[in-house]
Amino acid sequence: MSEAVSPLASPFPALPAIAGVTPRIVRAGYKDWGRCDLTYVELIEGTAVAGVFTRNVCCSSEVELGRQNVKQGKARALVVNAGNSNAFTGYRGREAVEQIMEQVADHLGCGREEVFVSSTGVIGVPLPKDKARAGVEAALTAHPCGWEDAARTIGTTDTFPKGATASAMIGDVKVHFSAIIKGSGMIAPDMATMLGYVFTDAAVDPAFLQQCLSASADATFNCITVDSDTSTSDTVLAFATGAAGNAPLVSFESAGADAFAAALQSVCRELAHLVVKDGEGAQKFIEVAVTGAVSDASARKVGLAIANSPLVKTAIAGEDANWGRVVMAVGKAGEPADRDRLSIGFGGVWAAKDGQPLADYDEAPVAAHLKGREVRISVDLGLGQGRATVWTCDLTHGYISINADYRS
Repeated sequence: MSEAVSPLASPFPALPAIAGVTPRIVRAGYKDWGRCDLTYVELIEGTAVAGVFTRNVCCSSEVELGRQNVKQGKARALVVNAGNSNAFTGYRGREAVEQIMEQVADHLGCGREEVFVSSTGVIGVPLPKDKARAGVEAALTAHPCGWEDAARTIGTTDTFPKGATASAMIGDVKVHFSAIIKGSGMIAPDMATMLGYVFTDAAVDPAFLQQCLSASADATFNCITVDSDTSTSDTVLAFATGAAGNAPLVSFESAGADAFAAALQSVCRELAHLVVKDGEGAQKFIEVAVTGAVSDASARKVGLAIANSPLVKTAIAGEDANWGRVVMAVGKAGEPADRDRLSIGFGGVWAAKDGQPLADYDEAPVAAHLKGREVRISVDLGLGQGRATVWTCDLTHGYISINADYRS
């Protein structure tokens, strides 16, 4: 992880241990760094799994195999490699992933399709099979670790470890969630080098777990962007051990299903926000709220056009209330919009309404708002009931510095 911590960083929360989940970390040496870079999480038999993955067509073998294996709904282990994304590495990359899966499966006595692998880091370098084998061998018997150590180990350009927790009542049984994520740059998930993992002790049917995770991802991970780039490796997996002993959730007709789904979405939203707050070079966390669109989907496209605009992001970095740049981004989104109905504001103060600057607009409170760490941009299209909220960060010279030196 970077030594310079994001000014938007949050302290790592106290995540509860999840019954049936045992995380371990070791140093495989995928890069020349003096820290652990391989995370191994063992799961009890009967653990359900769901996943959402990048739609980048140049994805890694880890994504291809994960997308295929998640369909069978069972998991016994997770292995995460940091420092090497193993993407764009052909048959050698796939062989490395299959080797890891087979090695862990042999140890646990399970099918290799129950072993999930993720890798993150530099693209185009095959994961070294000798280091992978030795690292996994050490991880299988390493001492269990805490969630913060696991979160640090999966990071690359991250400046702080990221985690989230929640709980829900299913009947008279309290179930718990602990989740970790890595991500800082190449962030514009189109899902379903961001990797997220949610662990719960709830008993959940795999198909229902997938339904809940897909819906949560759509409302959270698919509503964030740092730089508009969709990684070759983006993955979010949810594992449910069933150790809490609740009556299994099989659909939204099951008692407690709504509470479970709400808790899962809350965890995903917190993880998504943490990724944006650690955006490479980020100094400000930006929320873009769009209302009055012809549909929710249209509102999100408009919101992402604003959030991905280098001109908008640099204006916020410079604390400049240049609402003309927001107008530009709305107009380029390719969605229905009417210049003469458009309203734009910052921090709860409207700067323009119905296509015109407000005659009594006072920029002083807006300027004060833009000096803060969290900035809100409001856009009302005046066309319908569609609404969406997306989150991004500002664009500073720090982003250039980090990525110009990424491989060195």
